[in-house]
Amino acid sequence: MGIDIGGTKIAGALVGADGTITHREQVETPEDDTTAILDATAELIATLEDAAGDRVDAVGMACAAFVDRSTGRVWFAPNLPWRDLDVAAEVGRRVGREVLVDNDANAAAWGEYRHGAGRDCRDMLLVTVGTGVGGGCIVDDRLVRGAHGIGGEIGHITVDPQGPRCGCGNDGCLEVFASGTALERTARELIASTDPKGAGLRERCGGDPEALTGRDVTDLARAGDAGAVALFTDLGTHLGEGLASVCAVLDPALVVIGGGVADTGSLLLDPAEEAFAAHLIGRGHRPSPRVVAAELGNDAGLVGAATLAREVLA
Repeated sequence: MGIDIGGTKIAGALVGADGTITHREQVETPEDDTTAILDATAELIATLEDAAGDRVDAVGMACAAFVDRSTGRVWFAPNLPWRDLDVAAEVGRRVGREVLVDNDANAAAWGEYRHGAGRDCRDMLLVTVGTGVGGGCIVDDRLVRGAHGIGGEIGHITVDPQGPRCGCGNDGCLEVFASGTALERTARELIASTDPKGAGLRERCGGDPEALTGRDVTDLARAGDAGAVALFTDLGTHLGEGLASVCAVLDPALVVIGGGVADTGSLLLDPAEEAFAAHLIGRGHRPSPRVVAAELGNDAGLVGAATLAREVLA
């Protein structure tokens, strides 16, 4: 069983040994209430166990947080009210079984590595572009977690110390320039300006910047609106530049881009690939990592969490 805990929803699925999802459930994430989130997660696990009968070998949980996988303790979750919380023990006590807890991007990377775009690739970087920017690094067939479980947090490398405040508490992280949240922020700034490129966006939201959603920007960009397309170009450019910096450290053979924003395809991937190629160290004199779209989509975290749990606990 794989569970993916996000800021707005908790998704769960039964996953076969080949990575195929056979049943899924979803509930809303309770707002800013640690106990309520843990209870909702336990209830979702119970619902899935009822659907599976006695066929659940192991339970893996993924969450957007700094996680010590060896203990299941969450040190910090930017978009959840979790601070130094033993999530594995709390959920395990509620469901009466051992559970594995890992970072959501690590889980997604493992899902793509085992069952998606990274099959048969020993050195791979996954970046997830959604509400935030997550990262999972696989080096020589192993997930890079670091000494305290915080390795791979590429969304929180600093790209501009004078930039906007990030949810992690620092200023100018890659996440504040290359995420779904960044897309909405810059779109609202464009609406509030006098730039004629914002005309389509203003019309879409009736002139109220706060009424605009990421879906609105995406729809307009797909329809060819100049302002919306420019926002995606800026987003992809920041992403590509950040990935080039990360690849200077890791030298992966493959870069996999996933997450909800990445579902926009060429709107994001084309400018990201262009900026990546332009900033890659040693470009023109070295093998260049391939940049591809994720194959598992938003299911990567579920599949990866279940796969990790099966390999560790079952």
